[in-house]
Amino acid sequence: MARRKNKRPTDGELEILQVLWERGLGTVREVFHALNEEREIGYTTVLKIMQIMDEKGLVRCDKTVRPQVYSPVKSQSETQRLIMGDLVDRVFKGSPGKLVLQALSTKKASPEERRKIRELLDRLERS
Repeated sequence: MARRKNKRPTDGELEILQVLWERGLGTVREVFHALNEEREIGYTTVLKIMQIMDEKGLVRCDKTVRPQVYSPVKSQSETQRLIMGDLVDRVFKGSPGKLVLQALSTKKASPEERRKIRELLDRLERS
């Protein structure tokens, strides 16, 4: 039975994607070693998750080389937009303003982040 292609990655899949976005591509062993710097995880666990991610269309696996090399299908910003859009719809009833207000009241933004937020708001007001 074919798996449903769920484009929203799980937390474990996001950890793997973070490694691949940083490197551009990688083997299971390279991803395994990178993840093990943060927390203990089994090699076969990483292998299975990456195989599932290939089935879901989150990564592309080059099976013509050994060891097989994986690369992300979508960029980090594309994936962030997908997750944020889903979050805004599910949690904030489609209101990006409520999300921003909640985010800014939960964690303190750096001066650089506040400057970028102001620039974005100014740009949106001009459009």
